[in-house]
Amino acid sequence: MSGCVFCGIVAGDVDASPVREDEAIVAFMDIRPVSRGHLLVVPRRHAATLAELDEESQRALFPAAVRAAGALRASGLPCEGVNVWLADGEAAGQEVFHVHLHVLPRFAGDGFGIRFPDGYGTVRPREELDRDAAAIRGAWPR
Repeated sequence: MSGCVFCGIVAGDVDASPVREDEAIVAFMDIRPVSRGHLLVVPRRHAATLAELDEESQRALFPAAVRAAGALRASGLPCEGVNVWLADGEAAGQEVFHVHLHVLPRFAGDGFGIRFPDGYGTVRPREELDRDAAAIRGAWPR
């Protein structure tokens, strides 16, 4: 896929600092880390969104992130916790349109956080939740 920087990294055409590779994924350091040790887990096969991700990549992506989190905790880098984050689509904050998981080592005072919108925490009426569940259930791929 031309123009996809992650495709270039997977192909070996773009410099990266690799952590782990196998037939399905490549894990490498983020060049704009939130914290020291921030890495990305990327499927070898290009998919811009989760809905486009092939089954082999689906099966490999999260287990690789789990192993990355364990490696971060054992690495000696500052890591009291780990966030695994994926942005799927521009409205969700996706900037590189090749599916990827951010694996972020966290520690007290690291300066990173998530801001919840006003109204977060308000329990929604069961009828509303049931309607939303029905809409999603009806669109669930078979």
